[in-house]
Amino acid sequence: MADMINVVYKNANEPIEARVKDLLSRMTLKEKLGQMTQIERSVATPAAIRDLCIGSVLSGGGSKPFDNATSADWADMVDGLQKGAIDSRLGIPIFYGSDAVHGNNNVYGTTIFPHNVGLGATRDPDLVERIGAATALETRASGVQYAFAPCIAVCKDPRWGRCYESYGEDTQLVRKMTSLVTGLQGKPPQDHPYGYPYVAGRNNVMASAKHYVGDGGTDKGKNEGNTIIDYENLEKIHMLPYQDCISKGVCTVMASYSSWNGTKLHSHRYLLTDILKEKLGFKGIVISDWEALDRFHSPHGSNYRSAVLSAVNAGIDMVMVPFRYELFLEDLAYLVESGEVSMSRIDDAVERILRVKFAAKLFEYPMSDRSLLDIVGCKQHRELAREAVRKSLVLLKNGKDPRKPFLPLNKNAKKILVAGKHADDLGYQCGGWTATWEGTSGRITIGSTILDAVKEAIGNNNTEVVYEENPTTESLSGQDFSYAIVAVGEAPYVESGGDNSDLTIPFNGEELLKLVASESGIPTLGILISGRPLLLEVSVLEALDGLVAGWLPGSEGNGITDVIFGDYEFHGKLPVSWFKSVDQLPMDPQQNSYDPLFPIGYGLKCKN
Repeated sequence: MADMINVVYKNANEPIEARVKDLLSRMTLKEKLGQMTQIERSVATPAAIRDLCIGSVLSGGGSKPFDNATSADWADMVDGLQKGAIDSRLGIPIFYGSDAVHGNNNVYGTTIFPHNVGLGATRDPDLVERIGAATALETRASGVQYAFAPCIAVCKDPRWGRCYESYGEDTQLVRKMTSLVTGLQGKPPQDHPYGYPYVAGRNNVMASAKHYVGDGGTDKGKNEGNTIIDYENLEKIHMLPYQDCISKGVCTVMASYSSWNGTKLHSHRYLLTDILKEKLGFKGIVISDWEALDRFHSPHGSNYRSAVLSAVNAGIDMVMVPFRYELFLEDLAYLVESGEVSMSRIDDAVERILRVKFAAKLFEYPMSDRSLLDIVGCKQHRELAREAVRKSLVLLKNGKDPRKPFLPLNKNAKKILVAGKHADDLGYQCGGWTATWEGTSGRITIGSTILDAVKEAIGNNNTEVVYEENPTTESLSGQDFSYAIVAVGEAPYVESGGDNSDLTIPFNGEELLKLVASESGIPTLGILISGRPLLLEVSVLEALDGLVAGWLPGSEGNGITDVIFGDYEFHGKLPVSWFKSVDQLPMDPQQNSYDPLFPIGYGLKCKN
């Protein structure tokens, strides 16, 4: 093998574009196509990565080395795969991607921040940037260099199963929250060329603006559905946050499963190439979503070569092809050799991939940094998450009489009832994309539930705290409770599994609230744990003394008690309109017919 010490692409002092050009000139077609391929860790081996020059590995939602694997276990896995890449002919490192969408949420013991809808309620871009920086540190500690975040969808319909992944329904609000990109990647210097990817250093991760474009505006909120809108409004409503991410040096843009006026985004050359790459000047990687090409035809995965042709020619640079990567490589090689995909298209894709890898300094620092392990789940990060929870909470009702506020609650009350499964279920509190793909119930990670937080806030007072997951009229009679905290809401869900056309409170939540507040006559604070507005019947609202939208707060339940007991004032404002009836959806504040239960921007304070 020729002496590689003095070659341009190995020299960190050379300009990135010179390194890209030099390395590209040395690559075979097989190596180029390998770089365009991202595969799932469960089928990845060091040998396959080395022999096929695979460009990237990912964890699908919840995919991990083993249950309760720590950040150190993850780093061992990623480093083992990276050794295969380094041992390849040209030594091109992989980057490892994970759905670190509200903290490094796949990994046990990490800090789980509120989901985006709650962060949208904070209206605090600086807070979101700090969350990005903390997430980057905990993600890099696990060896992962790439976060599939942020989702910058503008959610126009809460029936969408990914509503909680959106910062809100207002484009300008979503634009402000693209500060997460700066937190994840670091802030580019003033002279950084527009549109070029940027990663500040080993304490930062590559970010992914997703899902391009219009995924929050599909007809009736259907996941992977069709966004029916003209280009002017697509640009004005859904495209602007991408421009903000590009200006911040975002490394990748992920295409959406959804369609625009009937054409799938993954095959939309006009939007991917003419607009994103050429008009908007994006120089990073356009990556597909999970098995997106398998969704082109029915049945799933059929006519695959045609799907590869459509996606790559449309402008997809890296294909997330978790399992069928050998078929993908075979079909793409055939398409290049037959002239149906040009070498210039392949070279454009590989240039972009290499550009990001050089920008992320992967050639200089391919392995994980074990010095970061001590920061995972640290007190500082948990305090940050707690601050985010406090600021995300929206007070919807405070007292049956506006002159007699119900909140803040008295910590020194004689006897408090805490009720509802959501009051003591950390998994429900965290929602989807936590520990597993869909999320799950129980003590899935380290954190505090609402019940834990209430007991901690009460401390050593003589107050008695009684928890009943499912109280009955009989169990509540004669108890003489001072007041009740009742937490109800949704079970975790993701993507199409969260699509919901009726949006009622699950698990008989309304009945539980009415049982405690009306039938038992206990002064009651309702806390709604959900990824979106849910239907609130007038009878329930009238029965409650107080109501808080808690969203999906994550691992730090103490942020809730910080506010309901009055140590901090309520801060949150609704990032979405709260409907009276699902018949009103989708709602538009600009329409004369706009008649919400609570308008976007609504949020009370305890102290007037």
